[in-house]
Amino acid sequence: MNWIKDTVGIVPADQGRLLASVLVVTGLVLLRWSVLRGLSRRFDDGDFVYRSRKVTTYVATVVGAVTIGFIWLAAFSDLPTYLGLVSAGIAIGLSDLLKNMAGWAYILARRPFRVGDRIEIRENRGDVIDISLFRFTLMEVGNWVAADQSTGRIVHIPNGLLFSHELANYTEGFEYLWDEVPVLITFESDYRKAEAILYEAMRQAVPDMGVAAAGKIRDTAHQYQIKMGTLTPIVYLTVKDSGVQLTGRFLTEARGRRTIEQAMWRSVLDAIAAEPSVELAYPTTRTYFQGPVEIARSPLDLTANITEHQAEEDPANIEP
Repeated sequence: MNWIKDTVGIVPADQGRLLASVLVVTGLVLLRWSVLRGLSRRFDDGDFVYRSRKVTTYVATVVGAVTIGFIWLAAFSDLPTYLGLVSAGIAIGLSDLLKNMAGWAYILARRPFRVGDRIEIRENRGDVIDISLFRFTLMEVGNWVAADQSTGRIVHIPNGLLFSHELANYTEGFEYLWDEVPVLITFESDYRKAEAILYEAMRQAVPDMGVAAAGKIRDTAHQYQIKMGTLTPIVYLTVKDSGVQLTGRFLTEARGRRTIEQAMWRSVLDAIAAEPSVELAYPTTRTYFQGPVEIARSPLDLTANITEHQAEEDPANIEP
């Protein structure tokens, strides 16, 4: 091997390590190829084969790094350096996997959500249907479907996103949400009667949750500093550009918003149709004039009037 040393400049000891490293890499590549070929012949599930390819790649990478590290660092002769390099390599190469595993541990320890909770993270909203080592799964709601109803899609989200994005839990502890239904009426309408109509619609459509919600608040207050005022439905009044807006605010279950809103609107529309002093408003433009108003006529209209006048005086002067 002296000619290699003389030609390339690699000493015999390093030549042996280099040859061993090449054999390790070649052996791992062949072993991974054999395993994947056997799995692809035995299983027709493309998703399983894909996951197997990923797993074998990770395993081969880790095994190769550890083995080559032993070869070049003379086993444990320089253990701190070796462990430092291996740890750095694992942290860099498998950073996403480690972050997802840390997120899984965080979910188990802190319980930011459980299976069955409705959550929102990074514009993804849905009910949690599964929690695994690397990801959690949502049954999506919202998106192109209104009022938080299911879209039918299943969304897989890496656990590591918990450390970099805000998480909103709709049902943790306090299982109710405040919802609002705005009703815009004209300025000429009797807003007091409209307010009574909205109160009656909420009374009919909104279940009485005051007692149950108060009990939930007391239970949740042991973990969070929660303070809430009135839990009964209420109507707020404000003035908009096109009319008077009455906003019915009420407490509802997280998954019952659309049903209650529909029942309320049916009641409100029926009551307004039967009440002549209340009308729904829409964007309008109004113009007010004071004093006499002169309407200017276009030159074409003036020319036509002159022609007609001349024709009445002397019809012969008008060309055909």
